[in-house]
Amino acid sequence: MLCPPFFFFFCLLFSGSVFTAVVRHLGCLFAAVTLSFVCLSLCFAESGLLLEAQRLSEYTARIAGHSSILTTAALLIENTLSDRHLSVGNMAWMPIVGESIFRFDASDVAWKNAAPCMSLVDPKLREDRVDASNFERKSPVFLPQFEMDGRQQVAVLLLPLNTTFYGTGEVGGSLERTGKRIYTWNTDAWGYNQSTTSLYQSHPWVFCVLATGESFGVLADTTLRCEIDLRKEATIRIAAAAPYPLITFGPYPNPEALIVAFAQATGTIQLPPKWALGYQQCRWSYETAEKVSKIAHTFRETNIPCDVVWMDIDYMDGFKCFTFDKEVFPDPNGLSNELHNIGFKGIWMLDPGIKVEEGYEAYDTGSAEDVWIQSANGKPYAGECWPGPVSFPDFTNEKTRKWWSKLVKKFVANGVDGIWNDMNEPAVFKTVSKTMPETNIHRGDEEVGGVQPHSYYHNVYGMFQAKATYEGMLLANKDKRPFVLTRAGFVGAQRFAATWTGDNLATWEHLGMSIPMALNLGLSGQPFSGPDIGGFAGDATPKLFVRWMGIGSMMPFARGHSEKGTIDQEPWSFGPEVENLCRFALNRRYRFLPHFYTLFYQAHLKGLPVMTPLFFADPSDLSLRKRDDAFLLGPILVSVSLTPKNRKENLEGVLPKGIWQRFHFGDDNPELPLLFLKGGAIVPTGPVIQHVGEAKLTDTITLLVALNTEGKAEGMLYEDDGDSFGFKHGKYLLTHYEAQQFKEDGDEVVVRVVHSEGQWTRPNRKLHVRLLLGSTTEVEGECKDGEELRIKLPSKVEINELVQSNRKINIAEREKSQNLLDVVFEEHDSIKGVGAVLLPIDLQAGNVTVKVVPWIGGRIISMIHKPSGYEWLEGRFESGCYEEYSGNEFRSAGCTEEYKVVKRDMQALDGQEFVSLEGDIGGGLILARDVLVAKNNPDIVSINSRIEARSVGAGSGGFSRLVRLRVHPLMKLVNPLDSVIKFTDINGDHHELRATMEFGEHTYEGTYRPNGEWRLDDTETGLAIINRFDLNQVALCLISWGPGSVTLELWSEERPVSKETPITITHEYEFIDTNV
Repeated sequence: MLCPPFFFFFCLLFSGSVFTAVVRHLGCLFAAVTLSFVCLSLCFAESGLLLEAQRLSEYTARIAGHSSILTTAALLIENTLSDRHLSVGNMAWMPIVGESIFRFDASDVAWKNAAPCMSLVDPKLREDRVDASNFERKSPVFLPQFEMDGRQQVAVLLLPLNTTFYGTGEVGGSLERTGKRIYTWNTDAWGYNQSTTSLYQSHPWVFCVLATGESFGVLADTTLRCEIDLRKEATIRIAAAAPYPLITFGPYPNPEALIVAFAQATGTIQLPPKWALGYQQCRWSYETAEKVSKIAHTFRETNIPCDVVWMDIDYMDGFKCFTFDKEVFPDPNGLSNELHNIGFKGIWMLDPGIKVEEGYEAYDTGSAEDVWIQSANGKPYAGECWPGPVSFPDFTNEKTRKWWSKLVKKFVANGVDGIWNDMNEPAVFKTVSKTMPETNIHRGDEEVGGVQPHSYYHNVYGMFQAKATYEGMLLANKDKRPFVLTRAGFVGAQRFAATWTGDNLATWEHLGMSIPMALNLGLSGQPFSGPDIGGFAGDATPKLFVRWMGIGSMMPFARGHSEKGTIDQEPWSFGPEVENLCRFALNRRYRFLPHFYTLFYQAHLKGLPVMTPLFFADPSDLSLRKRDDAFLLGPILVSVSLTPKNRKENLEGVLPKGIWQRFHFGDDNPELPLLFLKGGAIVPTGPVIQHVGEAKLTDTITLLVALNTEGKAEGMLYEDDGDSFGFKHGKYLLTHYEAQQFKEDGDEVVVRVVHSEGQWTRPNRKLHVRLLLGSTTEVEGECKDGEELRIKLPSKVEINELVQSNRKINIAEREKSQNLLDVVFEEHDSIKGVGAVLLPIDLQAGNVTVKVVPWIGGRIISMIHKPSGYEWLEGRFESGCYEEYSGNEFRSAGCTEEYKVVKRDMQALDGQEFVSLEGDIGGGLILARDVLVAKNNPDIVSINSRIEARSVGAGSGGFSRLVRLRVHPLMKLVNPLDSVIKFTDINGDHHELRATMEFGEHTYEGTYRPNGEWRLDDTETGLAIINRFDLNQVALCLISWGPGSVTLELWSEERPVSKETPITITHEYEFIDTNV
């Protein structure tokens, strides 16, 4: 077929990436050329660009509307495509699984050589082409572009402008992932921050919301380390070792449809036992059975609801899994019985590492059955963990999983109700990579890849352990739903275990991160997650703890947890005021248990998240896309305050469009979240109980009802026995309620059951209805559940008067409560450390953000290069990061003292931000530090450090003790084995030191010192940091490799100082991106 020149021009214009760019920017302009579409489409077909024509057709149809001309063009193209593999260049694609799900491979060869699938619920789903003839969309709308970069396969997807990105699994930082880059590599990331690029789990999945509100998803189906780069607007770039398929989902009309389709492919959670939805209390560790018993009984004595107490590693004999320390846990069965008698369940930790010790049953049986991961030399690998040398079971092998399951079955016989799999990234101590060598050998099942190096199975190791644990609990009791919690995970791990967000910090920053982290896990297929309430590391303040309890009690997984060396963080630990607020918060959760359980049933049935972002309420509203100060529990909106000083005096806040009725349970308090119910919704609630076992089928069900603009509402309640699998055989009751306003005989609302499912008979109980009218104004009614209830409404004038009056009363009461609480919180001593209300000082200028904490060692806790989002410092508030010492000894005076700010110049007119700190290190000496960032040097942090004599006694001749200024920056290694330190010494010799698995120190003095600068390169990302210094001020340079980190230390000479002769080291850090 011959094409006119005009059409030939369009064929060139819209081919490849040029097409995509024009589509993204011109959008509706294509509607102007729709009359030429049929010819244009045929022209593409003739020139071998059929698939690009299809993209043009479908995208234009979505923007311009489904006109008959556009529809005809799209149908013509789809008919021409027929039912065959198609390619642009070498790329191949085919429809799989279901509606609008497509698999893409870089080539037919890549398709044949792709590793087996471990993401989908059934690996065959990825391999089998489905018949798309009955699908609404028979071919993809958006196409990836593949290219090779060395051994890496790079896939790029260009989407319409104003597309926003989410998902990517367990990630720190904000809800929206646009502008971020992460690496899927399961990592023991204790004390992570907003810029940490690899956490405990890996989800190579991007959840996209287009400007129209439609949703689209991308899964890189690889277990290997994967880079997901979302830094360019509306662009997804994924890179991993070749080959791997890309699976796309959608576009679908809304976010719910996308997550349901994703769950169809990757699987849904098992319906958890209902008790797992209650509050849970943990600590590393409740070190004796007596302490566990005391904690449990205190909950009951204080009438604070709780269902679970957790046992961390200290219950074990020498940290050996499947054992009990006979001195402190002499009778685990007896303890379990005691807990059960007062309505508690017990969850016990099992790490993967098994101590290398003959005579220890788990080790002996594992060795006999040859279940251990091997070193490259074929011998069992032994790494270091809590017990000392440990062997790691190869959970990728079915034989190993059966061996583990048998051990779990025997372990559960001690009255164990649930199991916690920790340290299963796997974490290995005393290694730079924080895990085992990537050259270790797994002997996996053939269907998942067979014999492969650890780099292949690393990201799925935790998921396979969770699977083996889940199967072991089923072996122990096939009629009882298991509960497993895993720290490490991968796409699909939700089928076996719940999760939590790892070792967080007791800071306001981490409180704020906990919401988007749980939301993005939900958008990545894992709906059962939550943070360590109160923060794991560091001491929470009363205000931080109660705020966190208020928010955490409304999240899917609600557990308080803290580490050794911190203050007690049980709800009663901060005084009566905090205890009372915690009781309010947890009473709320238990009132909502009927609703939570119904949401979990939907999560099990369809894959819907329990907790969703605010934009689910209106996906087309761009203003909601970044909001992480609120979230949805179905139709309930939970509005929170994430900073110590923020008050929501406008009680309606910034709500999505539509009707949102505020309500509470007589527990309204400014430290607790605001609650709203969406118009058109009915939500079931129950009475306050102390644990799930207290609930009875005859308990009154209270329905919260909010009518929509049409005077209607609907909702559902799911019920079963809460612990067995009987629901799979119809032993449940699913009730659909509706409410409707009638105006025949005056305004009244009728509430009734419209439909029921399941074999259960409706219990004989009361139904109480709270009809919400606005600003906590409501009318109530009551009847027998199953009967029709009619509620008379006040007149519109009366309702408006009540609403206005209640609004004023609510604001006044909350202000009064806030003032009283402010006094209470001020009466408590401020706890120095991570939980203090004190906030870090932020310095921001150019491309750099620096955080300084003056109250503990004046340390710099964060240095972020904003264009790359890369965090260069590793550590926490009270140790690590950037600190300075005044002697040869590690952590000598200077790193823990309280510093004061002596000068602070923020947002200055000359474009620089500056802070000057001083700390008293004793003996008349101070350690002083000036930190500067400036726009005229946008990639540099300048630091001037000094030891100065301020009040040295005359008897010493005006000179101090011997001191040495030691600059100690602990640099984070995001890619430890791809990190290299480079410098040229004074002699002119070039040095390159690469990280290995082993720790090690290197000292350089004299002419072997770096000649004024050295640099740390991450060869994986192309990022580097250069440290420049005054050679005359530095006598020694020290490199020390640690777990996921390295220090590049600068040491001054060692000598006394006087007022006239301070010790000074002036240096700077420059951030480099070699990709630019």
